[in-house]
Amino acid sequence: MEVVPAIDLRGGRCVRLYQGDYARETVYSDAPAEVAARWIEAGASRLHVVDLDGAKAGAPVNLPAIESIAAASTVPVQLGGGIRSLESARAALDLGVDRVLSGTAAVSDPDAVAAMCAALGPEAVVVSVDARDGLVALDGWTRSTRVRAADLMRRMAAQGVVRFLYTDIARDGTLSGPNYAAIEALQGEIDAGLIAAGGISSVEHLLRLQDIGVEAAVVGKALYTGDVSLPDAIRSLQPKSPLNH
Repeated sequence: MEVVPAIDLRGGRCVRLYQGDYARETVYSDAPAEVAARWIEAGASRLHVVDLDGAKAGAPVNLPAIESIAAASTVPVQLGGGIRSLESARAALDLGVDRVLSGTAAVSDPDAVAAMCAALGPEAVVVSVDARDGLVALDGWTRSTRVRAADLMRRMAAQGVVRFLYTDIARDGTLSGPNYAAIEALQGEIDAGLIAAGGISSVEHLLRLQDIGVEAAVVGKALYTGDVSLPDAIRSLQPKSPLNH
């Protein structure tokens, strides 16, 4: 299982929000590219970048910071936040990222997501499903819906989506542990790659997610606070050889 450090951008800075609340922000760095370099040096095989301003605005906003991260990165970068059309997805890829995440468009304009998959290839598109109590939230988590996460994933899989990121909003930024029950249920229901996020604060959490079968876990706050050491996490998730038993 891949451990993917999160770099959340707001106003050009690297920040973390508590439960997606824009009023409860912690700033970790004014130099996001330096943060990216630090995670790569620590062993990251991929970076997860979210344009929080873009998620609210409906189009990427922190373009200089995104471009600086992609230019400095020696590993693949995936980007979410305001990507709601084929044009905005192409523009993100032109900045140097290799995968785009689209969430709001999956509900408001599913044809746009299908167009992204058809034009860019399914490996370049991830549908980001952010949920409170199993129900999808949109527009940077500021708008609630009555759409069930599992139903949305099934519909999007039928449109050609092969990978999903599931974030439990109530757990995000809290270090309180993932919502294993929801993640396990989705893993069992959806025939697609699943990335888990929200609440991860220990290597034990990561090992349990690996046992559930998710292909990757996005870790944010716990890396910045030091609750999780990226090198330790990566080592712990390596397959054990027979000699180590």
